[in-house]
Amino acid sequence: MKQLLTLIFVLLTISMFAQTGEKNFIDQNYIEVTGKAEIQITPDLIYLKIVLNERDSKNKISITELERKMTEMFQGIGIDVKKDLTVNDMLSSYKRKILAKSDILLYKEYQLAVNDAKTAGKVFSELEKIDISNVSIDRVDHSKIEEFRREIKINAIKAAKDKAEYLTKAVNQSIGRAILIQELNRYDLNLNANTSYRYAARAYDSIDKEIDIDFEKIKLEYSILVRFELK
Repeated sequence: MKQLLTLIFVLLTISMFAQTGEKNFIDQNYIEVTGKAEIQITPDLIYLKIVLNERDSKNKISITELERKMTEMFQGIGIDVKKDLTVNDMLSSYKRKILAKSDILLYKEYQLAVNDAKTAGKVFSELEKIDISNVSIDRVDHSKIEEFRREIKINAIKAAKDKAEYLTKAVNQSIGRAILIQELNRYDLNLNANTSYRYAARAYDSIDKEIDIDFEKIKLEYSILVRFELK
């Protein structure tokens, strides 16, 4: 009986402590602010979509021959085809097999990764020379984008702290420790190809003229809500 009473007392004590602690947390004075930060970075990963189609050459050149000419051209301008060129759809070469044997190699899609706009423009130009025109920019990215995201979030928290400090100083008070940190909005803009690039020169004066591609910067923007103790 004595042990049971002791156990009940301990449980009641823990419950009262938890309620008191929760009440103190809710009732304490605080200031709540939102910090924002942003950065714009030039993409260093540009993904091109290249489609080879025998019908584009009126079936005069096979997919195998187009692929050979394309890979030789890439190697000639310094692209590592083993690392940067991949087949985007492994089944694309064979999806028409059920229609006719002659259509087995009718269509094939590739993805090529390059590191700057100048190289992307060179690829467009050189592909045009070998009669491959079904080329588009699929998307852009940055090899260190996660590092930039962390940096922006930290800067947003610092901005929140700076705001809280000058606001509380205006009323002769100060802030204490942070009791709440919450990520609000995040925006990663211009990663989509539809908004990430534009042609500065779309037409050619001659076949030797390279396409000048001007990429918009990737914009990272974050908002962080922080609640500080108010002293």
